[in-house]
Amino acid sequence: MPGLLLGDEAPNFQADTTHGPIRFHEFLGDSWGILFSHPRDFTPVCTTELGRAAKLAPEFAKRNVKLIALSIDDVSDHLAWCKDINAYNSDKPIDKLPFPIIADLKRELSVQLGMLDPDEIGKDGMPLTARVVFIFGPDKKLKLSILYPATTGRNFAEILRVVDSLQLTAVKKVATPVDWKTESPTTAVSVVTEVNDDYSHDMNKMLYKLVTNTSKMMKYMKRVTHHHKKEIKYRKLNKKRRNGEYDEDEQLFPVCLHNHSSSADTI
Repeated sequence: MPGLLLGDEAPNFQADTTHGPIRFHEFLGDSWGILFSHPRDFTPVCTTELGRAAKLAPEFAKRNVKLIALSIDDVSDHLAWCKDINAYNSDKPIDKLPFPIIADLKRELSVQLGMLDPDEIGKDGMPLTARVVFIFGPDKKLKLSILYPATTGRNFAEILRVVDSLQLTAVKKVATPVDWKTESPTTAVSVVTEVNDDYSHDMNKMLYKLVTNTSKMMKYMKRVTHHHKKEIKYRKLNKKRRNGEYDEDEQLFPVCLHNHSSSADTI
């Protein structure tokens, strides 16, 4: 089935919307964009979703994100539905939302983008659109997609959270861990290390030098320990001799640690 994969560029489609005709790339401009689809106008779950999106529109605007919805009805139905959505939000029931709704009556765009849910069939015998979320970057490429069945409403707090993560990781070499949120007092991220061939070669040389030098150091320490033990034994014997406890069978041997060569200088 046709559809979009991560990294794909969004098609520059033309569409009629509640805000008038648009061409998608021009609509996005230099902003991030979220395209989210709905099975049908006036359905209860879709109404709650669009109501939530309308309430959160200022939050998306702060993040330079443009919202645009899609449903498989015409513009006149969309405009009437907007009144219901605003009324659901306890706002003035006007026929406009902070973002446009695309009319996809023939499902041409839904098919092109792979948005149909084969398990949900409408009265006309055709599949309804699933609850798809596409997030596009300023380069018009798909950064994230979430696919919900028609029977499950979306979590817009999660959509805001992933937008924050996408925008952060787009400019910083970090990765956000599980349940990461920008407003959390314990917010932390993980550093991402990208290793290229030059870096890998340099790192291998450094590791080889480290292993080689470590081996030298271990040999050096082994010699130092050996001579140190001899020196301790020599001092004990001298002490015995001073105390008149010297045994003629015991040998005395002076040890000078400075006589052996040190490889520590080469490390």
